[in-house]
Amino acid sequence: MGENLALNVESRGYKVAVFNRTTSKVDDFISGRAAGRNFVGCHSVEDLVKSLSRPRKVMMLVKAGPAVDALIDQLIPLLEEGDIIIDGGNTHYADTERRTKEVEDKGLLYVGTGVSGGEEGALKGPSLMPGGSPAAWKHVKKLFQDIAAKVGRNNNIPCCEWVGPRGAGHYVKMVHNGIEYGDMQLICEEYDLLKDGLGLTNDQIYDVFASWNEKELQSYLIEITRDIFSVKDEETGEHLVDKVLDTAGAKGTGKWMSQLALDLGVPSTLVTEAVFARALSARKEERVRASEVLSGPKQQKIKAKIYEASGLPDSFISRVRTALYASKIVSYAQGFVQMREASKEHDWDLNYGDIALLWRGGCIIRAVFLDKIKSAYKKDPELENLMLAPYFQRALKRSQTAWRAVIQQAAKVGIPCPAFMTALAYDDGYRRASLPANLLQAQRDYFGAHTFERTDKPRGEFFHAEWLPLRKEPPADS
Repeated sequence: MGENLALNVESRGYKVAVFNRTTSKVDDFISGRAAGRNFVGCHSVEDLVKSLSRPRKVMMLVKAGPAVDALIDQLIPLLEEGDIIIDGGNTHYADTERRTKEVEDKGLLYVGTGVSGGEEGALKGPSLMPGGSPAAWKHVKKLFQDIAAKVGRNNNIPCCEWVGPRGAGHYVKMVHNGIEYGDMQLICEEYDLLKDGLGLTNDQIYDVFASWNEKELQSYLIEITRDIFSVKDEETGEHLVDKVLDTAGAKGTGKWMSQLALDLGVPSTLVTEAVFARALSARKEERVRASEVLSGPKQQKIKAKIYEASGLPDSFISRVRTALYASKIVSYAQGFVQMREASKEHDWDLNYGDIALLWRGGCIIRAVFLDKIKSAYKKDPELENLMLAPYFQRALKRSQTAWRAVIQQAAKVGIPCPAFMTALAYDDGYRRASLPANLLQAQRDYFGAHTFERTDKPRGEFFHAEWLPLRKEPPADS
C-alpha cells in the first residue's frame, strides 16, 4: 500500500523520497516500479529527511502501535520547526491524540489521516480522512486532495477534507471500518439466505448481485461480491468462493469501535454483532463438532414463489434486497451517532455531511447511498439520527414488511442473521417512546438501591423505594 501511495503522489507531479528499514526493498522499488520516475531512494531516515524541502512532509505507513512511536522518536531530532509528520496507518485515535500534543510540544506539526481503499485505492485515489494539527492542513491540503479519489458530475470533488483536531481523522476512519464490518456481515448473511436458504447456484447469485449493483445498493462491496461469484479455481475449475474456508480474520478496528461505543454509552449494535460473527466463524473446529450433536428446524429451505421466466424466487430476493437497504440505514445511522457523541466528548466539531462525501469514492464502503447522507446533513447539520431524516424515514417505513419477512424466514429454517436481526431490533427500539427499562431500573433499585426517576416527576429527580417491605407476601409454600 505504501508503494502504491508513493506512486500515486509521484504521478500527480511531485518528487517523492522513499525509505524502508529493509533497504533492499527500496532498491527493488527504485529499479522496478519506480524506474525512470521522479523518486529518490533513501537508505536511512537521515537521508530521507535531508532530501526533503521545507516544510518537510514525512508520511509514515507502518504497523500501528510501538513502531509508529519509534519512528517518530527517530524523526523528531532530525526535523525543524514547522515540519510535518503524517501517520497514514490504522492507528487508534487515542494514540493520535497523544502524539499530536507530543509532536506539537517539539515545535512540529502532526497529521493522523485515515487512508481507505486498499492497495488499488492507494494507487488510483483513496479516501483520505486527515486530522491533527490544524496548522498543517494548509501545507498538505493540495497534495492530499490531488491524490484523493474524485467524485461529482465533473469528477472534480476530492474525497478528502479536513476532519478535525488531534485524533478526529483516525476516529472517523475507525467508524468507516466499523461500518465496513457491518456491510460485509450483512452481505454474507444475504449470501447465506440465497445459497442455503433458497438453494441458488453461484451463477444465479452472481446475477442477483449484478442487478443490485445497478440500483440503490450500488457500491464497491456489492460490486466485488458480484465478481467473486464469477471466479473459478485454477486447479479444480470449480467456484473459488466454495474453496475458501469459512473463518474470517479481523485487524481490530471493528473491535475498537464497539469498545468505544460502550465507553460513550451509544448502541452501535450492528458493528458489534459483525465483530462477534467473525469471532464465531473463527471457532471452526468447535462448530464442526457442534454440528454433529445439535439440532435445529426440520425445514431446511425457504419457501418462496418461483417465477418460471427467470427460474429465480424473485419475490424473496426482492425482500432480501429491501432488508439489506434498511439494515444499511441503521448501520450508518449508528456510526454517525457514535461520531456525534465522540465529537462532543473530544470537542472535535465534526462536519457529518463532509464525512459522508469523503466516503463517496475511493474507500471500501463507497456507495451511491452516501449521497443521501450528505443531503440529509446539508439540510440539517444538527440531525440527531439519520433515521429521522425524511428520506430515511420513508425508506424504513417502506421496508418494514419485507425486512420482517426475511428475518422470520431465516429464523424458521435456522439461518443465522445476527446483523439483520440487530438492525431491526434497533429500529424497533429507537422508535418506541417507552421501553421495558422501567422494570430493569426497578430491579436495580430493589437489589442495589440504585434509585430511579418517575414518570410523574421532572427529569433529574431520583427516588428510592423500599421494595421488600412494600411487596406482596408470597404464599407460605413458595
